Amino acid sequence: MTTLQVSAQKQLRQLVEQIERLEEEKKALAGDIRDKFLEAKGLGFDVKVLRQVVRLRKKSATERQEEDAVLEVYLHALGMLEQMGGASHDAAIEAMIAAE
Repeated sequence: MTTLQVSAQKQLRQLVEQIERLEEEKKALAGDIRDKFLEAKGLGFDVKVLRQVVRLRKKSATERQEEDAVLEVYLHALGMLEQMGGASHDAAIEAMIAAE
């Protein structure tokens, strides 16, 4: 078995320790985010929809429009737009997105 030089061992140890610290920070941040969603729920907000809003805000308007167009095609192909009781296509798409 090949052993690493002392300098490489130190670099490896530093990298592993840095990754471990970042993983701990990530865990703490995930807890903070969970707490914010719980706070939103306590204030009466729909957490499922709030998560969708956060995802949508990460995308550009063009990306959202492209996804909406593809979604409309898929829903139409599956006959799901007609099942919306005569609602407009945009309203149907919004309802389907909110249901995610």
